[in-house]
Amino acid sequence: MDRFVERFFLPVGALSRVFRGKFTAGLRQLFQQNKLQFHGSLRSLAEPHCFRRFLRQLFQENWVVYAKPPFGGPEHVLHYLARYTHRVAISNQRLVAFQNDRVSFRWKDYAHGGKQKIMTVSADEFLRRFLIHVLPKGLVRIRHFGLFANRKRGDALARCRILLGGAICTSNAEITTQSRCPICSGPMFIIERLTSSQLYFRSDPILSVPRRCTVDSS
Repeated sequence: MDRFVERFFLPVGALSRVFRGKFTAGLRQLFQQNKLQFHGSLRSLAEPHCFRRFLRQLFQENWVVYAKPPFGGPEHVLHYLARYTHRVAISNQRLVAFQNDRVSFRWKDYAHGGKQKIMTVSADEFLRRFLIHVLPKGLVRIRHFGLFANRKRGDALARCRILLGGAICTSNAEITTQSRCPICSGPMFIIERLTSSQLYFRSDPILSVPRRCTVDSS
């Protein structure tokens, strides 16, 4: 059994029970908000006591969540997901044309050796596909933990400076008026502002070095 479980990223049995609980909880919430409609043979479920009995019946069955081992193993899954942490759904380079309320863009047909092709869809369909990749409100793609957790970052870094023998910054008012580094929460000093077109067309050695932030040593 242990060897069977190790083949999966998550235990299938536990995942099935969690999915069943989340799904039924969502149904219960939608029912309380009067957002469910029942027609035909399901009309009786509109009654609260019938709907509660229906939910109880769902817990009497073992749900099945389809899961299979990733082709390249867990490392391949992490490598695949890591490419999306700092990217948008589609880059500007893939956009080909926008004419007559239709958008043309490049895509890779992996079923035929990754050959690049051009697809043209309506503007509404393009926006629908793009918005599928937008996270719901309250969810973020990257969460910091430990010293850099958003809730404790300021106090934790100040304590680290004390333990390391550094001085505490006393000019808090000055720091709050400046932009903060998203990594260390230190104040950043703006050297230059570049638009997206300038970043794309500009050939400058500064673009070949990693992004840096200037942090006040105090």
